[in-house]
Amino acid sequence: MTHSALQPSVRFEDPLNFFLRAMTKLFSLWVSATYPFESRGANLSIHYTTLLSRRIAPAIKLGNSVMIRKDAWINTFDISEGDGEPKIIIDDNTLIGARDVISAKNAIHIEHDVIIGTSVLIQDHNHAYEDISLPIKAQGLTPGGKIRIEQGCWIGQGAAIVCNQDELVIGRNSVIAANALVTKSFPPYSVIVGNPARLARQFDTAKGVWVGGTGRPVMNAQD
Repeated sequence: MTHSALQPSVRFEDPLNFFLRAMTKLFSLWVSATYPFESRGANLSIHYTTLLSRRIAPAIKLGNSVMIRKDAWINTFDISEGDGEPKIIIDDNTLIGARDVISAKNAIHIEHDVIIGTSVLIQDHNHAYEDISLPIKAQGLTPGGKIRIEQGCWIGQGAAIVCNQDELVIGRNSVIAANALVTKSFPPYSVIVGNPARLARQFDTAKGVWVGGTGRPVMNAQD
């Protein structure tokens, strides 16, 4: 008897998984049909544990085939403020990982084909703290800035992207390593690591090679 014959069918490995998937499917259909998004695409998958308020839906734009996994929190604030544009845009084929927090006071735009790992924070503002006579929770939010994560990026587990002013841009096809703290912009094709974040590698399009953060070519193991 072969090893594969001894294995139970994957379909029936855990019947509870079927019901959990069905709940996510039903929740996705319900949200798509009833939440008043600025716009939404087709084939959304929104886990039923996602924290997403109907009240803020008019400030959110979702593309096609967006996937939002377990316990993610998609949040914005007073949707009457601003220029009438959506405060959160998540474009086609983007994955929002489990326990991710996307919190927009001004504008967060995640372009298409972005992969966001688990427990990632993306926030375009911070809490004010300067008045020592008040608890921080009573001081409100800083003015903040805007965040744009360009197409094709990969953001590792536990990373935090926080913008306190102006616009923070992560260039296309960049990698943000696990647990990195990013508070400034980086160019396309970057590998971003550390706390505070720094440029570890970047693809030089003119020379067609990867270079280190110093600008020197990165040597292969066989060199």
